Amino acid sequence: MAAAAAPTVPEIVLPSATGQRKMPVMGLGTAPEATSKVTTKDAVLEAIKQGYRHFDAAAAYGVEQSVGEAIAEALKLGLISSRDELFVTSKLWVTDNHPQLIVPALQKSLKTLQLEYLDLILIHWPITTKPGEVKYPIDVSDIVEFDMKGVWTSLEECQKLGLTKAIGVSNFSIKKLEKLLSFATIPPAVNQVEVNLGWQQEKLRAFCKEKGIIVTAFSPLRKGASRGANLVMDNDILKELADAHGKTIAQVYIIS
Repeated sequence: MAAAAAPTVPEIVLPSATGQRKMPVMGLGTAPEATSKVTTKDAVLEAIKQGYRHFDAAAAYGVEQSVGEAIAEALKLGLISSRDELFVTSKLWVTDNHPQLIVPALQKSLKTLQLEYLDLILIHWPITTKPGEVKYPIDVSDIVEFDMKGVWTSLEECQKLGLTKAIGVSNFSIKKLEKLLSFATIPPAVNQVEVNLGWQQEKLRAFCKEKGIIVTAFSPLRKGASRGANLVMDNDILKELADAHGKTIAQVYIIS
């Protein structure tokens, strides 16, 4: 008997992207999890088998090589017929938030991922540190002035050069977005921030909707996990709904 076809994930158009690129509304984050026994490569491969087509990486995660290897393996195995079937996001770390380093940093990510282009590149955080190795937490003594206009102009150049289909930001507040929009010739396609039951970001989401910026959520299921009970996965109301419909808490919460 033939295997069941993987479900199709709905997509949303990114208005400021080259060619009106569509982004699957659900993606797999690839930030490493200390307790996971599964490698990033295996996780991405399994996700592709299950129907995921959107993968979110970052230079600071140290996973770009594994994500690239998984994509290459998926092509080899025939899980996908073309790289174009995937939507790949990565992020520039704060050490590269210098106008003259943006293009080289993106080119380095592409080489590591074994890709010719990204679908979306984000400014990981709206701060800049001295160039160098990735450090986390960030050393306050390394922080220097963030040249937002210069950095964004370089990102716009990346999109014009075809290195990425779209450009965006992460962890930007309304105030920072207002400043960015005051000079951007290509507006940010996306603002990736934490959004979940415990941190709903209603004002920021409303602002982004008004400005045509798509909000993508990280940690949608994890708020509160490091401070006692998890506000999503340990929620009694969500558990009741999940049990009533024969679904998992994660399925009920994400779909709703």
